[in-house]
Amino acid sequence: MEVTFFDVGQGDSAFIESPQGQQVLIDGGPGSKVLEKLGKEMPFWDRSIDLVILSHPEKDHLQGLLEVLKKYKVNYVLWSGVKRDTAEYDEWVRLLREKKLNVKIAVAGQKIKLGKVELDVISPFESQEGEIFDDSNNSSVVLKLIFGNDSFLFTGDISKSVEQDLVSNNSDINSDV
Repeated sequence: MEVTFFDVGQGDSAFIESPQGQQVLIDGGPGSKVLEKLGKEMPFWDRSIDLVILSHPEKDHLQGLLEVLKKYKVNYVLWSGVKRDTAEYDEWVRLLREKKLNVKIAVAGQKIKLGKVELDVISPFESQEGEIFDDSNNSSVVLKLIFGNDSFLFTGDISKSVEQDLVSNNSDINSDV
């Protein structure tokens, strides 16, 4: 398994490739720089990604994914379903519909199997689909990637209060990275 954290400026983007070749992209950063990073990480002929995950619909995580959806065949999308009143959000929803993507709304307890790799949704604790937040950082999808004895925690932009909720809810957040 390989996990690559892309330097996309302010914002996040991580690329995961399972030993069986399944590819996952978590967030896309604030611009199109993620396309350059994917171009270096993936073979030039590979124009598909198995799963795209949007932690939360703020520009510094979402904007690069718009370009990914335009340039790559994406099999599945996982996100919180939180609404935002931004041009980037409107474009996101338009692309999801236009491309008729398989969309799943993240809720704690979901497990995604990629061969020997597992992605566990830790948060949100209940569906946030259609909810509106002035700042969606605390609505971030929190994921734990597990491969053998190795684990990674992806937290989006959650704040201390959500971190405390995870701890008080006895969420399994112990991770190597």
